[in-house]
Amino acid sequence: MRRARRMLVATALLGATAVVAAGPDAALIGRLTGLEPELAGDVVRVSLPRRDLAVTVDGVGLAPFQGLTSWAAFADAGDGLAVMGDLALTEDQVTPVMSAALDAGLEVTALHNHFAFDRPRVLFMHIAGRGTPEALAQGVRKVFDAERAARHAPPLDGFGGPAVPAASSLSAAPLEAVLGATGQAKDGMVKFVFGRRTTVHGAEMGAAMGVATWAVFAGSVAAAVVDGDFALRETELQGVLRALCHGGIHVVAIHGHMTGEEPRIVFLHFWGRGPAVDLARTIRAALDVQRS
Repeated sequence: MRRARRMLVATALLGATAVVAAGPDAALIGRLTGLEPELAGDVVRVSLPRRDLAVTVDGVGLAPFQGLTSWAAFADAGDGLAVMGDLALTEDQVTPVMSAALDAGLEVTALHNHFAFDRPRVLFMHIAGRGTPEALAQGVRKVFDAERAARHAPPLDGFGGPAVPAASSLSAAPLEAVLGATGQAKDGMVKFVFGRRTTVHGAEMGAAMGVATWAVFAGSVAAAVVDGDFALRETELQGVLRALCHGGIHVVAIHGHMTGEEPRIVFLHFWGRGPAVDLARTIRAALDVQRS
């Protein structure tokens, strides 16, 4: 009896292990993403090599195998799946692909370069998410579809928008009214700084040390540009991304500036072009999300 009981227990444990080790449904993920799934242990990966691009790095031709491939990997996460991915994008693809990812319920967690002296320039957008297999796979499909739809040969050389005068002529008052803060005026440009706080190895860091959300407006009332930085806690990132994308301001980098800080601060760099007050309204909307 004892031997039979031990065999039953062992069989049950082996069965449970087999269920755990089965991993995500590769066939389902492949069907919903439209890509051939690959198995890496208990992880299912799909990839999209950027064979459409002729990229050189330091004058040397780059093959997709050398890191010029978009991919997403799915793994069990207890009550659903987790997905992580890395998308190889030309500069003109970043905004539409980021919007598609956010609209699909995925998180955008980083945006940066992997190479120097790459022609055309390639940026890498990292994504993540948790949910049902169907929701995540369909979200990844939307992201890859957006990447395909935003291909241009050659890639576009700018965001477009109204011609911005070389000499700036902005006054601070209209922008201050929108942003609810006092700006610093210089040569027809206006800068706003909103300090944040964190601690690095026991030392408090604030705006003077570079821990700040800031925006500089230049150009004219009708045709302006804005560039700057959001210093964000991790929990604020996705909401600010949505606010900026919804308002037509482009996110050009997401990364860290420090190590060992508490709380962790993520820096988001942006660029926008259009009527000055409209740009300020979008920045204000993002600030309101950050403050909430």
